[in-house]
Order: sequence, then C-alpha cells, then structure tokens
Amino acid sequence: MTADTSTQRDVSPIPFRVSGAAATGTILQPLNSSMIAVAIVGITAQFGPNANVSWVISAMYITTAVCAPMSGRLGSMLGARRVFLAGLIFVAIGSISGACAPNVGWLIASYVVLGIGISAHMPNAMTMVRAYGDRHRLQSRTALTTIVMCGQSVAALGPTIGGLLVGTFGWQSILWVNLPVVIFSAIAVLCVDVGDKDRTAVSVMDALRAMDGIGIAFFLVAVTTLMLFLVSIRAAVLWWFLPISVMSFMLFITWELRVQEPFFDVRALVTNRALTATLGGALITYTCFYCVFFGIPQWLQASRGMTPIETGLTMLPVAGVTVLSTALGARTYGSFGARRTLSVGTVSMMLGGVLIATVENSAAPIYVLLLVAAVLGIPNGFHNIGNQSIINSVTSVDEVGTAIGMYRTIAFIGANLAVVVLQVTAGPVVNDQGLHRTGLFIIASAAVLLAGLSLYRSTKSRGTAI
Repeated sequence: MTADTSTQRDVSPIPFRVSGAAATGTILQPLNSSMIAVAIVGITAQFGPNANVSWVISAMYITTAVCAPMSGRLGSMLGARRVFLAGLIFVAIGSISGACAPNVGWLIASYVVLGIGISAHMPNAMTMVRAYGDRHRLQSRTALTTIVMCGQSVAALGPTIGGLLVGTFGWQSILWVNLPVVIFSAIAVLCVDVGDKDRTAVSVMDALRAMDGIGIAFFLVAVTTLMLFLVSIRAAVLWWFLPISVMSFMLFITWELRVQEPFFDVRALVTNRALTATLGGALITYTCFYCVFFGIPQWLQASRGMTPIETGLTMLPVAGVTVLSTALGARTYGSFGARRTLSVGTVSMMLGGVLIATVENSAAPIYVLLLVAAVLGIPNGFHNIGNQSIINSVTSVDEVGTAIGMYRTIAFIGANLAVVVLQVTAGPVVNDQGLHRTGLFIIASAAVLLAGLSLYRSTKSRGTAI
C-alpha cells in the first residue's frame, strides 16, 4: 500500500468541476482512435483501395506516441492549461482539414495534426489536477479515476457512435463531431481553476530552447522508426528501420544521461524502480489487451461469420466490464494498494487467456462468447487504473505529465506489438487454432507479470512507498 494512499483516505478529493473539466479533452484520443476503425471502409470507398488508407490510422498512432511525452514536458514549462488548450486548437484544425481532404495524402497529414492535438490532453490533464490537489491539499486519486473512466467509457462507445455517424452522415462526420467537444472542453477548462501554475515568465521560444532538442530528436527518430517497423509487419517488413531505432534509443539514453536538463530523466528509470517496473509491465499488458481488441473481432467475422454489427455487440461486454473494473480497481487501489490491484488484473488476464485457449470457439454458444468477452474486460480496467495511480504517486507535479506521456507511448507501442503477435500466433486470418495460440501467449505474459509481482517489495521513491 502506498503511503500516499494511506494518508489520503481522510483528505477530501478534488471537486468534480475540476477533474471533469480536465477530463473533457482526454476523451478526444479514445474517441478518434475507436471511431476511425469504423470509417476506414468509407474512406477506402472514396479514395480507392490502393491509396494507402491504412496509413491514416498509423499516422495518428505514431504521432500520438511520439508527441505525448513532449506535450507533458512542455506543459510543465509553459503551463499545463496553455498546452492543453493548444492541443484543442490542433484538434480543430486537423478535424476541419481532414473533413475537407481532397485526397488521402491530405487526410493523412490532417491526422498527423490531429494526433499532435490529442497527445496533449492526458499528460496535461494529469498535471492540472495534481497541481490543484497540491495547492489545496486535496487527494488526486478520485480525479484520476474520473479521467480514466471518462476515457474508458468513450472508448467503449466509440465504435457505436462512429458506426451511427458514418452510416448516417458519411465518414467525414467522425471528424466534424470533434468540434463541439473542442468547444465544450475549452469553455470547461477556462471557466474553472484547474490548478495550473503561473508560467507567464516563460515564453514559448524560451521553453522550446530549453526543451533538449538533441534528446527530442533522438527520441523522435527512435520511436518513429520503431513504430514504422512494427506497422510494416502487416505487409512487407521494413527490417532496416529496426537497427535505426535501436541505435537511436542508445544515443537517446546516452545523451539524456549526460545533459544537464534532459527531456526525459533517464536516471529516474534507474533510481525510480516503481516507475520503471510500471512502464515495463504496461508494455506487456497493453500488448495482450490489443491482441484481444484486434484478434477477437477478426476471429468473430472470419470463423463465426458474424457481421460487423454483430461483432461490435459481442465485444460490448469487454468495453462495459472495462469501465466497471476501472471503478473497482480504483477502490481496490485505495484500500489495498498497487500490488493487489495489479494482481487482480493479472489473474483475470490469465483466466481470459485460458478461456481463449481452451474454449471450442466455433462451436461455443453465444453466451459463452459473451462470458469470455466480459472476463477479458477485467484486466484492462484494473491494470490501467493501477499503473496510472502508481505513476501519479511516484512522480512530482513537474514530472507526472512527461511520465504519463511515456505511458501513452508505451500503450501505442503495445498496440503495434500486438499486430506482430497476432501475425505470429494466428496469421493473416484468425481461425480457431490461431486464437488458441494467442490465448497461450496471453497466459505466458500473465505468468511473467505474476512472477514480477511475486518479487514485489516496498519501494520508496519521491517519498512515496509503493
């Protein structure tokens, strides 16, 4: 149990008007990430099957993965509110540009702009609520739960909303719908004291000059080439990206250890073992989650012959249980600490893997599939709230934005690793045998996480025990 948790039980939570305002912008990332999958068919129909339409999704994912830590760092220097609002402007520009795109290249560029915008919100929402909590001596755990649950709920409803919009108004509507969200979020954040620090003495140019440009350049090259390599595995593998990524990561680490004011404090990954373990565990859990998120729908349509609407309805228990388990995970973390919260999520993940690996899938009644889907929703909620609560506990208010940004980067890398895992375990078409092998991978991953949790010890970092 964290010292932070034990002392915060008798401390009032941050009011919802503050956490809710911060959460308004964070829904844009899960909303756009979930809706775009539904719109791809319509986009392909307009621009043609040979127009590299798949790069629309990849461009957004890669941009978000690269820019999330940068936006967190900028928020700690310029003020989280300012960067948050700037992100909303980028979302508006990208949405309008994309909805009016004359060709797929324009649309891809628009999604790059959109990706820059949505990357700014989660890291800076965390910074804002932490700053408010520190200023008014309020606990931030409840605010974190609010932010995470908003994101999970929108991710759950995203495919349904996207399907209704695309079916009624065309694929461009998934971009136009961002505009009322942007306006509402801007008003909400401007109308409340979100605890942002006064950074008016720091100009944008001064902040950019102090941003460790060389370190950022190495990071950009490392993450971008890694993501491009992982994306390429779906078709012709671009192997030459991998050594570039490895070399860039090595240069990034070497530089960050030498520079006086690094973009990301690599030394913290050595001294702050809780943060390092959390990011490592998150990579495993997100890889498994996206194996389920990508693999099960493919299998339902390829092996069970379901329509996209039937597939979406079958997957609803994953989304619904994820939202519920996020709330339960927050209560578990508050009462018992990180280890038990993550243990519940990991045991549930192993159980889900066992079900995937052993259930006679093609012959299973629909209620069995719904039960399996419901079980698979548990680990995501517990892991997400547990991991982000740990990061919140073991970082300072100036560090939390960058750390949460790195966490988001890990999530997107995990999504692309899942594509690799599915290619290896299931192949291009997910049949029963392939899904069983994917289940075995999830079981093995859960076993690794449980082994790590069994070695878990009370670790003090930044004055907080985990």
